[in-house]
Amino acid sequence: MTTMTDLVSYEDALASYDPVMGLEVHVELGTRTKMFCGCSTALGAEPNSQTCPTCLGLPGALPVVNTIGVESAIRIGLALNCEIAEWCRFARKNYFYPDMPKNFQTSQYDEPIAFNGYLDVQLEDGETFRVEIERAHMEEDTGKSTHVGGATGRIHGASHSLLDYNRAGIPLIEIVTKPIVGAGERAPEVAKAYVRELRELIRALGVSEARMEMGQMRCDVNLSLMPKDAEKFGTRSETKNVNSLRSVERAARFEIQRHAAVLDGGGKVIQETRHFHEDTGTTTSGRTKEEAEDYRYFPEPDLVPVAPPREWVEELRASLPELPLVRRTRLLGEWGISAIDMQAILNAGALDPIVATIEAGADAASARKWWMGELARHANESATTLEELPITPEQVARVAKLVASGDLNDKLARQVIEGVLAGEGTPDEVVEKRGLKVVSDEGALTAAVDEAIAGNPAIADKIRGGKVAAAGALVGAVMKATRGQADAARVKELILEKLGVSEG
Repeated sequence: MTTMTDLVSYEDALASYDPVMGLEVHVELGTRTKMFCGCSTALGAEPNSQTCPTCLGLPGALPVVNTIGVESAIRIGLALNCEIAEWCRFARKNYFYPDMPKNFQTSQYDEPIAFNGYLDVQLEDGETFRVEIERAHMEEDTGKSTHVGGATGRIHGASHSLLDYNRAGIPLIEIVTKPIVGAGERAPEVAKAYVRELRELIRALGVSEARMEMGQMRCDVNLSLMPKDAEKFGTRSETKNVNSLRSVERAARFEIQRHAAVLDGGGKVIQETRHFHEDTGTTTSGRTKEEAEDYRYFPEPDLVPVAPPREWVEELRASLPELPLVRRTRLLGEWGISAIDMQAILNAGALDPIVATIEAGADAASARKWWMGELARHANESATTLEELPITPEQVARVAKLVASGDLNDKLARQVIEGVLAGEGTPDEVVEKRGLKVVSDEGALTAAVDEAIAGNPAIADKIRGGKVAAAGALVGAVMKATRGQADAARVKELILEKLGVSEG
């Protein structure tokens, strides 16, 4: 297993070599049925219950292309600024895997449906980097192998393996970049930003939920190093099925350091697939990587070519939603925030909840405040995402409205949010059950202020003497007496009025 002693420092690696990356992202489409048959794609079914002669590759079974799958591929290609093929076809990619029931994968080889595009991505500091897209093509997923009896969950050391073909045949789009050069020390950051931007784009198109933790989107990180004075790319490694944004960045960084150590030691990098380990942030060898000719591609004889009419393609182009980068650029101006602020919102997964809260009636500042503050804290404490919290944007907008109207202050609003998250009902129901409204009765407030002044004569004398800041102590006393349900600003006004002191 590769250890940290096999690495050179990241800085030393970048001083001698330029990284070259290629990213291959598989996106599982959210169609109701598989790519070439009518079997359901629903999750959670009993193993091998969603199969048929076609997706099992039984003799005489003929595939039929899923129209929604083709439409989704075209929409993805258009959003990636690709050219859409006027004519393309499927191919058989031949290789033996136990989880490939047909012993070949129906994919596309030299005739992808979308090609020659690009995606602009934003880095942490707001800089834009253009990633060129080689192709986006249609194919089918494999089944799932479960290795039983070993300590690692891998085939080595397992006593036996179980195969579930429910996933075999689910539609995939594979998006392949051209070699990414010129990123230098920011190459790992570019890789992470690209996959994140691609995920946001896929979600905006509505063709997949693109949840990496569920395998709906996964990335293969190809990386090689090129000596500073060289013109030819080095030998690449391919780290397979990386399933989080952080891991994409860590895998690229680790491989840069590992390749540099091999080259500095006079060795040769082996072209191979590698596995990324989340716990250690390292990669280990998988198998020697096949070349395209090893797969013995040939045109799929059981499927007719795909020739999308130009009118249909243009209809799909016209129906594309506002794409993520365009949307964020617009919101930056509308909200008056910086690119760094927007990056923080993206990192927290808060953009869609904030937008939905604004659409539900909250102002932008309040929506950002509650999602990036109180709700982000609850998400971190419960190890969940913002979107999984049991509170809706409409409910957050209602809390913001109650604060804006003076019915709640921030302290009470936080208690209301806690109540909603605890399942106590809507914001209004929580306010009613807990008795959380701001005390707005002037008589009650005046009585509480008089009591605070009478109970703290020394502080009252300081205020009369011109030390207005000392009023904070009396405000605190009133807030305590009213269980935090007074309007602090109004309390201070009343205190100053009673003591004959002006704010200025």
